[in-house]
Amino acid sequence: MPVEQWDLYEAALDGPAHGNPFREVHLTARFRHEAGAGQSAAAVETTGCYDGEGRYLLRFMPHLPGTWRWETRSNDPGLDARRGSFTCEPASGDNHGPVRVRDTHHFAYADGTPYWQLGTTCYAWTHQGDALAAQTLATLAGAPFNKLRMCVFPKHYAYNRNDPERYPFAGSRQAGFDLDRFDPAFFRDLERRVAALRDLGIEADLILFHPYDRGHWGFDAMGAEADEHYLRYVVARLAPYRNVWWSLANEYDLLAAKSRADWERLGRLLRDLDPYGHLRSIHNCHAFYDHNRPWITHASVQSGRAVAGWGGAAVLREAYGKPVVFDEVRYEGDIDQPWGRITARELVHRFWQGTVAGTYVGHGETYRHPEDLLWWSKGGVLRGESPPRLAFLREVLEALPAGLEQIGHDDRTPDTAYAPGGHYLVYLGDRAPDSWPFRLPVNPGRHEVAEGARFRVEVLDTWHMRITEIPGPFTATLRTGRLAVDRAGRAVPLPAEPWQALRITPLPG
Repeated sequence: MPVEQWDLYEAALDGPAHGNPFREVHLTARFRHEAGAGQSAAAVETTGCYDGEGRYLLRFMPHLPGTWRWETRSNDPGLDARRGSFTCEPASGDNHGPVRVRDTHHFAYADGTPYWQLGTTCYAWTHQGDALAAQTLATLAGAPFNKLRMCVFPKHYAYNRNDPERYPFAGSRQAGFDLDRFDPAFFRDLERRVAALRDLGIEADLILFHPYDRGHWGFDAMGAEADEHYLRYVVARLAPYRNVWWSLANEYDLLAAKSRADWERLGRLLRDLDPYGHLRSIHNCHAFYDHNRPWITHASVQSGRAVAGWGGAAVLREAYGKPVVFDEVRYEGDIDQPWGRITARELVHRFWQGTVAGTYVGHGETYRHPEDLLWWSKGGVLRGESPPRLAFLREVLEALPAGLEQIGHDDRTPDTAYAPGGHYLVYLGDRAPDSWPFRLPVNPGRHEVAEGARFRVEVLDTWHMRITEIPGPFTATLRTGRLAVDRAGRAVPLPAEPWQALRITPLPG
């Protein structure tokens, strides 16, 4: 059966079930593309994995249409030199391929379609059983989010004290876990949820290690050899899904059993194991990781202050020279912890602040529930006021041609961002002026405004989700101070309310 470009191809092979196949049987495959006219030859080396009961999986994500042929290598004679082939058809519909870094600070799908990250967090939703997982997916189907941060290991933390039905390793908390043997049923469940997110157009940001265990299961302190064994298995099974991102750890600096050298070793191994080059990062609690490290593709940052006011987000963006995703800026909610009780207005404000800075921001929700069904941990349903406002922001962003670039973060124009083709987005935050003097920064060689250029101006009420077009075009004229103003000296009238933004669009002629 043909497989679509960037979809999952899988071949199941019969092999030995005795002993410990997870440790004792090694299986790899070389996938070769038969180059057609105008195409270059391509080959990809992949690693197979044991799926239990004598069943071995070869998985592959083809990136080129056409015929692919594969051949195995194994230390088991029955699995060695096995061959097969399949046809890959061009991608269709909403299949744009995996997300990549584009233009230094931004993202795009493999086919070039811009990707505007608008993420949320449901750490332990895959550990709650089928009914709640189905409810979470139904909620996501109607929500604006296109990335979901989620843990592979279960979580033992406030508002999430229940043990899951299955674990990544064979065994139980009472009897102990065999770190040499995985539970394939656990990973089949995880893969079903990753595939369901893919079908919704949502990236699965998989958190590989986390500190929310503290000896309850012991997965936070397995030792270097077990960590690497786990990492190899997870990548072999899940890397062929196009919507996977890797988060090496959540709050890495709270994992006392691992040193910075451990994280560097695991980060390099993760990069080397993944034949598809999925996005990779690591998330902090107190101490920012050095996101300049070459194995890291983008910065995953916890910081509310950086996007609560002007300047902080842009500084990190410049320091790292990579896309910056503020995956945690505190959560909309009403729990006792200060990180889980900001208002919806404040969370939406932080999204807009980060957006105009040319960075990306993540959502979370922590409203109390009698059964501890908090979205941030277990999923279920969204109860907050921010999601529809974030849907409004996503619509604004997806109408732009490409990534936003903040035009300086000095005192003159910290609130203004530029997108290629002469598009501008201005965010006024908690200020409530009754007008905005039309002014566009001019940065020779980067953001230039032609004399006589005409613009449409719309006022965006980011809280009430209203768009008001201002009558008549604004015509730019250059003046000293590297600013372009309206030729007639016009200002943009505003409603004297906070949370207003301006969308400035070039007009032809």
